[in-house]
Amino acid sequence: MSCSMYVDNNAKPKSMKRAKEWTAEVENLFRFQQAGYRDELEYLQCKLGALIDKWPETGFVKKLQRRDDTFYHFSRSRECQDCDLHKVVVYGY
Repeated sequence: MSCSMYVDNNAKPKSMKRAKEWTAEVENLFRFQQAGYRDELEYLQCKLGALIDKWPETGFVKKLQRRDDTFYHFSRSRECQDCDLHKVVVYGY
């Protein structure tokens, strides 16, 4: 999800849509949303200075710290199945 590199840290989403097909970006959004965040930008706003641990082989998010300071761990393979695509929200800034 490289879009956060081009967005102001205080930016609010201007639009939203549901994912229609699986991509690596949708996979990472699914993982952020499972952990309770809108996307990478919101995660970085909430966890100032936090690094996002990713699997080197796939680039998928490996581990996220939740708001209650517990950790959410993800596998290196796809976790967002086709039946879950309608749950993933893609935000536009």
